Amino acid sequence: MSTLSTHVLDTSAGLPATGIRVRLETRSGTPLAEGFTDHDGRIGSLGDELDAGDYVLRFETETHFEHGFFPEVVVVFTISDDRHHHVPVLLSPYGYSTYRGS
Repeated sequence: MSTLSTHVLDTSAGLPATGIRVRLETRSGTPLAEGFTDHDGRIGSLGDELDAGDYVLRFETETHFEHGFFPEVVVVFTISDDRHHHVPVLLSPYGYSTYRGS
């Protein structure tokens, strides 16, 4: 069983992105958990322990930027081991990137 956390940084401001709603779902769309990024842009634990499989994180970014291009960032990823998984998002009004963190 694996655990999951996330972190959103606003690279245009050089600050954490606070108050972003994040939803965890199965790949087929079944809701598993949700939370909001804290003052440091983090959600330390999202959902319970997760089995191996494909998952989706939905970041509702439309409320963070007044004139952003991406109202939602969707990250699909695969858990294949029992380690902790961390999925950071680097966000700006007109772009984003993500990677498997530690």
